[in-house]
Parts: sequence; C-alpha cells; structure tokens
Amino acid sequence: MSLNTEWTKSSYSEGSGNACVEVAHRSEAVLVRDSKDVGLAPFQVSGDAWASFLPFVASRVSL
Repeated sequence: MSLNTEWTKSSYSEGSGNACVEVAHRSEAVLVRDSKDVGLAPFQVSGDAWASFLPFVASRVSL
C-alpha cells in the first residue's frame, strides 16, 4: 500500500478520539482502518460495497 494514501476520519468519530474510523478511496477499492492503530493492515471493500454500506449505517446513527 502506498504511503501517500490520503485518509479521512469519520465525521461520526468521537471528539476525544476514542472511536475513530478512517477511510481512503482508491481507484480499485475503499480502505478502512482504525485510526488508533494505523500499524494494522486496513481492510478493503469494493466501491460498490462501500456505496451500499453507507446508507445502511446512516439510517442507524442517531444524530
């Protein structure tokens, strides 16, 4: 994986940094990692799977 991958922290992550998920969009996949332990390998899903997942999560998050 390229060290130049640009990661974005979830807007739903706690301000204290206790529940942070980061994503990186690449041409072949979306990478997901725990920002507290960036040394672990991220998991990856297809762009289609990610696009299907987002509305599911959004419908279950209380704002």
